[in-house]
Parts: sequence; C-alpha cells; structure tokens
Amino acid sequence: MSETPDSPYILSADDANFASQVLENSHQGPVLVSFCSPAAAICSSLSPVLEKVIRACEGGALLVNIDVDAEEALARHYGVISVPTLKLFYRGEVVASRHGYQTEEAVRRLLNQYVARESDLALADAVDLYVRGEQQAAYAAIAEAVAADPDNPRLPLTLCKLLKHEQRYAEALKILNSLPDYHAAHPEICRLHDTLTFFAERDPDQDRARLEVRLSEEPFALETRRQLVAHYVVSEDYAPALQQLVFLIEQAPEFEGGYAAQAMRRIFNLLGEDHSLVLEYRCYLR
Repeated sequence: MSETPDSPYILSADDANFASQVLENSHQGPVLVSFCSPAAAICSSLSPVLEKVIRACEGGALLVNIDVDAEEALARHYGVISVPTLKLFYRGEVVASRHGYQTEEAVRRLLNQYVARESDLALADAVDLYVRGEQQAAYAAIAEAVAADPDNPRLPLTLCKLLKHEQRYAEALKILNSLPDYHAAHPEICRLHDTLTFFAERDPDQDRARLEVRLSEEPFALETRRQLVAHYVVSEDYAPALQQLVFLIEQAPEFEGGYAAQAMRRIFNLLGEDHSLVLEYRCYLR
C-alpha cells in the first residue's frame, strides 16, 4: 500500500479527519475509501490498481486510504470485518461496497457510475429542453447521449424519471428492465425501478377509501390488498402497506408467485436498511 502516492487525488484519513476527507468531499464527487492493512499482501496488490484507476479519473474521484490496524473504531463503525474492503461514498452516504481483491475493470465500472462525464453536459441541456416544454427534443437528445456514452447510468435514470413525471410508468420500467446488470445494480436505478413497479401496479381509477371498505367486508380479497399496497406506497404511507403484506405473507404466501415477499423487499430498498420500519418488519422475510 503506497504511503505517499504522488497524486492530489489519493489521500489518507483517520478518525479525526474522516468527515472532511471523505464525507465533505463526497458532496463534490465520488470518494472511494480503501480499508486496508499494510501487513496484508492482498492490500499491497490492490493498492496500485486503485491508484491507477483514480489517476485516470483526472480529478473526477478521490481515493482515501484507511489503515484498519490504526483505525479500528472507524473500521468497526463501517462494518469492516476483512481487508481489503472498499466503500464508495457519494453525497455523504455509502452507495456501494466491495470486499476482497478487485480488478481494474471492476473498479472502473464502479466509479463510472458516479464520476461526472462529458455526456452529463448533454444531459443537462436535454433537461433544460424538457423544462422549456420541448419534451420530444429532450428525449431525442438523451437518446443521442446514450448512444454516445452507454456507460453513463445517469442518462437512462433521468430519462425514466421524466417518463415517470408523465405517468408513463410501463415505458420507464421497460427501459430499466433492458439495462445491463452493471446499470441495474446502481442504487438510484434500483430504487426508481422499485418505485415505478408500485406506480405501475396501482389502478388510479380505484379509490383508496373504497378499497379499504371493500377489504373490511372481504378480508381475503387478495387483489384488493395488492391494490391497497400500491396505493399506500405511492402515497409514501409505508406502515399500512407493510401491514397488508404481512397478512399476505402469513395467509397467502404463494399469491402471484410470492408477490408479498417481493413487494416487502422493494419497500425495504426504498426505505433503506436502517429505517425503523425495516428493522420492525424484516423478520417476516426470514
């Protein structure tokens, strides 16, 4: 592991300066944190790979090295139990984790999801077109940007957000379902996919209050429960949605190929693993 790499984009951190080196910098761009040990041979092998990729980013990303032997509390706080462990910070949060040795291509793929690219300028222009009411020109501009830079996940992500704005949920889902795995795993794309799934399942012609009355009269109206789940999630009313799913998991686990467990996982993804509702309800998926 390099002690003093000759690059302003490769830093080291400890508990005292972690906030400034990692959290604050991550609001300017992605920060890749390498939790390693100088005594581990695998860390010595990984370090030059990370440094090469970071240098190629030319300031688009930072690498911050943390010596787990000296910073045990910091490593423990971020759940590091083995080295090397990589955690990618973006906008103050961990957006991806990797364990063990990583190839140059794998690290590049990871960073490319967050490093600003030339196609982001084209995307900004397309959004500006959309805001000015030139929707078709905006969509054409995004399509052209995707053709020129298919590795930028923000292009399909923004396209599908615009389609969602127009309530074109099925079209947006079709695009997301067609993305390669390395895009589909992007956290924002995953959350948008889960959100769109509930929007697509919700029947806007069915009134939520009437659905609740119908369910009180027919407790085993399973499709009514599914519609209520969609209505609740679209309204960001997650607790009653989860309550409906618990009923389905306990009383009809095979309904629609295990819909309830799948829907509960989607809600958990939307809320985040540390949300109080996730902690309360995750026992139903065991």
